Amino acid sequence: MKLDPLCHPARLALIPMALALPSLAAACACGCGIFDVGTSSMFANHAGGMVFAELDLMDQSQNRNGTSSASAAANADKDIRTQFWTVGGQYFFNRNWGASVEVPWWNRRFTTTDPDSGDIVTYSHGALGDVRIKGTYTGISEDMSTGLTLGVKLPTGDSSYANFDPDTEIGTGSTDLLLGAYQLGKFDDAGRWSWFAQAQWIQPLSHKGNYRPGAEGVVAVGAYFEGWTTGAVKWSPMVQLRGSYRRQDGGADGHPEDTGYTRWLASPGIEARAGAVSVYADVALPVYTNNRGNQLFAGQLWKLNIAYHF
Repeated sequence: MKLDPLCHPARLALIPMALALPSLAAACACGCGIFDVGTSSMFANHAGGMVFAELDLMDQSQNRNGTSSASAAANADKDIRTQFWTVGGQYFFNRNWGASVEVPWWNRRFTTTDPDSGDIVTYSHGALGDVRIKGTYTGISEDMSTGLTLGVKLPTGDSSYANFDPDTEIGTGSTDLLLGAYQLGKFDDAGRWSWFAQAQWIQPLSHKGNYRPGAEGVVAVGAYFEGWTTGAVKWSPMVQLRGSYRRQDGGADGHPEDTGYTRWLASPGIEARAGAVSVYADVALPVYTNNRGNQLFAGQLWKLNIAYHF
């Protein structure tokens, strides 16, 4: 059994919060390192701040092995439904330096096979997730279009709920180093068509007991259009391609035979902004998956992000 890389985290619909804070993406006990990005209003181009609230929904009910679907009977775990609630903020002190924090809360419903009776049982649990803190340096370019990030994921999430496996727990029990970079650009002189590229490496530095989560690398590329307005609302449709590579888990409770994967996702989305308020929504759909052993994956991940810029 192992879980889908599609959560996030973390994750966020903002590049400063996914890389300076993103996934997609925040890393989680199930290896949810794929993070999200947003349109131009989400990218810091001046000093100032932003606060946000986000909801992500995921239902991991599809058992997969390698690049193909697999029989549900081959996996003792049957379904993992999660609501990811996240609040956070970022602040750029000047054109060179910014900082961010993300605080998640998860509600998880886990359906699995009882190892003693063989019955199908369901457990539900809600708890604080792993908090992320990051710093961002944007002094490389005059327009702040290039960013380097350095941060840490703290072991604040609950990793001791008795009815969850170590890789199903809300917290990983590990302290992780977060290294990232991003680049923004324009396709045309008018600046109506824009693109972005980003990458992040998530490296556990310490772990709890007999479970060591695998390190993970994530990348995303995408494009968006900014020339559509109705009244006071500015609309920005976008599309992105996200990729994630996760190493096998380690330790006596790590199940290396059923962890580790490579995955690509396509994600169409749209942002609406009126004044200081922006609303962003997208859905991530699997394009390619290659995982080790039997793992549960979701067919889509739904996201809604509301932010206030100041």
